[in-house]
Amino acid sequence: MSVRERFDALVADPSPTTGALDALWSDLDVLDASEMLGAWRGGDFSTGHPAGRLLGKVNWHGKRFDSLLEGHPLICRDEDGELYSNTAAAGGGHSSLWNVGFRGEVTAAMVYDAMAVFDHFKKVDDTSVMGIMNGKLEAVFGTADPYYFWLERDHA
Repeated sequence: MSVRERFDALVADPSPTTGALDALWSDLDVLDASEMLGAWRGGDFSTGHPAGRLLGKVNWHGKRFDSLLEGHPLICRDEDGELYSNTAAAGGGHSSLWNVGFRGEVTAAMVYDAMAVFDHFKKVDDTSVMGIMNGKLEAVFGTADPYYFWLERDHA
């Protein structure tokens, strides 16, 4: 099964295991931070992580990176369906992109301005990435478990 097929199967899985997600992560290619520039539509792998519930409550759509130092991690939809950068929710609404070591590799990472949390990214293909959120998650979400999510280029 190809990396893309494994990714799609895990996105569709109603309860993927962290073992399967970590195995996919280890097979993905690293990214340079500059490859994350632009708009992204996102979702999560259905692990039941509290971050997923929070993102559902704020009607999270994805992320946008205007430059390496100007990121918007919480692009949400308002009541009328319009996109906006939610600066009031957890994380403070601003971030930057860096190349950071994670699990023995250097790959693109988003660093939240307002909390000690990192989103690490690896490439699924030219339009999709897998992300793992880690850091001081217990202080924010009540669990130290990483949060697994995905992003696809948003051409809307």
